[in-house]
Amino acid sequence: MATATLMQASWATPLICLPPALGLLWSVKEWFGVAKVQIDGHPSVIALDSNPKQIEAMNKIAKLISDGAYSFLKAEYKVMAVFIVLFAMILAGFTNTESAISFIIGSVCSILCGWIGMQIAVKTNVKTTHQCWLSLSSGFEVALQGGCVMGFSLVSIGVLGLVGVIQVFDKMSKFKDDKVLMYECIAGYGLGGSSIALFGRVGGGIYTKAADVGADLSGKNKWGLNEDDPRNPACIADNVGDNVGDIAGMGADLFGSFAEATCAALVLASASPDLKDNWASMMYPVLISAVGIFVGLLTLALRSVVYRIDSGDEAQGVVDPNHTVEKALKGVLVISTVLMTPAVVGLSYVCLPAEFNLDAGHATVKWWQCAVCILLGLWSGLIIGFVTEYYTSHSYEPVRSIARTQMQSAATGVILGLALGYLSCVVPTFCLGLTILIAHTMVGMFGVALAALGMLGTLTMGLTIDAYGPISDNAGGIAEMSELPDMVRDRTDCLDAAGNTTAAIGKGFAIGSAALVSLALFGAFTQRANVSQVDILNPWVFTGLLLGAMMPYCFAAWTMQSVGMAADKMVAECNAQFPGIMENGEEPNYEKCIMISTDASLWEMLAPGALVILSPLVAGLGFGKNACAGMLSGALVSSVQLAISMSNSGGAWDNSKKWISAGGLGEENRKGSDVHANSVTGDTVGDPLKDTSGPALNIVMKLTAIISLVFGTAIANYSSESGGPFWLK
Repeated sequence: MATATLMQASWATPLICLPPALGLLWSVKEWFGVAKVQIDGHPSVIALDSNPKQIEAMNKIAKLISDGAYSFLKAEYKVMAVFIVLFAMILAGFTNTESAISFIIGSVCSILCGWIGMQIAVKTNVKTTHQCWLSLSSGFEVALQGGCVMGFSLVSIGVLGLVGVIQVFDKMSKFKDDKVLMYECIAGYGLGGSSIALFGRVGGGIYTKAADVGADLSGKNKWGLNEDDPRNPACIADNVGDNVGDIAGMGADLFGSFAEATCAALVLASASPDLKDNWASMMYPVLISAVGIFVGLLTLALRSVVYRIDSGDEAQGVVDPNHTVEKALKGVLVISTVLMTPAVVGLSYVCLPAEFNLDAGHATVKWWQCAVCILLGLWSGLIIGFVTEYYTSHSYEPVRSIARTQMQSAATGVILGLALGYLSCVVPTFCLGLTILIAHTMVGMFGVALAALGMLGTLTMGLTIDAYGPISDNAGGIAEMSELPDMVRDRTDCLDAAGNTTAAIGKGFAIGSAALVSLALFGAFTQRANVSQVDILNPWVFTGLLLGAMMPYCFAAWTMQSVGMAADKMVAECNAQFPGIMENGEEPNYEKCIMISTDASLWEMLAPGALVILSPLVAGLGFGKNACAGMLSGALVSSVQLAISMSNSGGAWDNSKKWISAGGLGEENRKGSDVHANSVTGDTVGDPLKDTSGPALNIVMKLTAIISLVFGTAIANYSSESGGPFWLK
């Protein structure tokens, strides 16, 4: 028998809604903070002696990037609208109208978050460039403000949207006596978020790498141009792609993770006789994310005191500014993790009964066991992030060893980079395995869902520094193309280098959380489809297991193939324009390159998207729930390893090139040398691995699982009594 909770039911809703309200207000404040920065060349600072033509060039380039981003969004939203309508109709036919409604709301919330992120990113990049003209600290603060808008608005909208759906459904007479069914319908919210992530992650990844690889091959290797030379027709598409892939794509990916993890926890908790009728206890998973917004606000306040970027020291040469910026960004994650720890313990103590029944296998779950599950996910995420940094940052030996082998040939660097990616799977896999083992032993699948929410507990700060990265990257491109003084590019490169490090940490977080979310969704699916065990000796399970393990490789192959084909078109277009540009002084036609990336991102994602969406439906409805369970297991285990290895190999090759470019192997091996050319080859090979196929495998894990959960009842109905296909009944 459960004991009473310390939190009254009437307190839960205000406590859920207050943090996201504050988060949205903070986003608005930071938005206006970015907006008030005027692009005027700092006329009050006489020493800068800015040129009006440089100001004009900055505004012109920023507009080209902005127009390219909006052009992509407009084209993508048209495709999304058609998909949402058609899939909602299918969902209503196979499940119920309420699931379709929650799916539409989740999709719209995810789209809104992506639109806000793209809006603030294209406004912030040029202002970061402008403020770096003044000082490093000014540029850093503006870039971080832009990231905050993305981080706080996404989590706040996600929490408010989910709570709104729960409140509306809770008042429906249909769900008055069946809360389990209600929360299963609400899982459609997570499906909506994850479906949009398919467009953002896969489509965005193809867009950005088609432009990046095309620009590199046509500009750097053939014509010897710098990375952001304005004469390269693909350079604007490359800068647009940074926002498309790393802002909209990453945001949609983590929005989907948040929504899916929360929905999985709600579905599993609703099966508990002691939790389903206690509003404060049922809202416990949502409260975790809500309290994370409070923690994020407090983290920012502490960061400004503990990790200050002192431009005065920079000018005097006392402090290494690159180290200071990187330390500040990583400090944000550490502070938020430390602050979230007591918040989780306190929240668990007041929201949950001292003891309660969750299911037959865990009759006496205690509140502190739930807290331990969340803390396991929280700290495992941080460890995975820093291990990812170790294998991908040029501050450490693994990446430097790749750079040294590139002094001999590009091939040896590629070989060592692949080996590094495979080796980097070891520690994250152990972290995930121990987290799952302990959490499941204590609290069953509900514990795994809580661990996933714990890993996402610092999502506001994770998204903030993720958005900071492409903003800083674009700022450097604008500085180069506007021909600003070298000191401006040096400062933006300093911000960008720190952003690359934290981006690698962010990818580690995203992959780790996707694995835990997928397992939690799998547990909710087994409950809904009444799958008591997954026995690999069962032929249907084993067949599904093999096919599921194959899916990530097929998915990765198709997405890499798409990048290669689109990049080939990009190179052909650039090479057709270069003679007129280089010899006759003609203006580059940026729009053609933007359209090549846009068309590729929308059309080339159809086959990978269909694979992810249709596989669980074909397996479950055509071959039974056992085959579907096997397929989900194989896809999860295979995707985790492949995602980590691909992302880290690509990141290592990228940072190896950056270290060589910065003079890590001596001045004689910088740009223009054979060693640098070898590193560019490795970086180009790794681009689709780290920014397209690797991160997009998160979607393979999550979307297959959430589709199976939402269609779980239909899959059970189309199965035989033994779990095989219905046509064997």
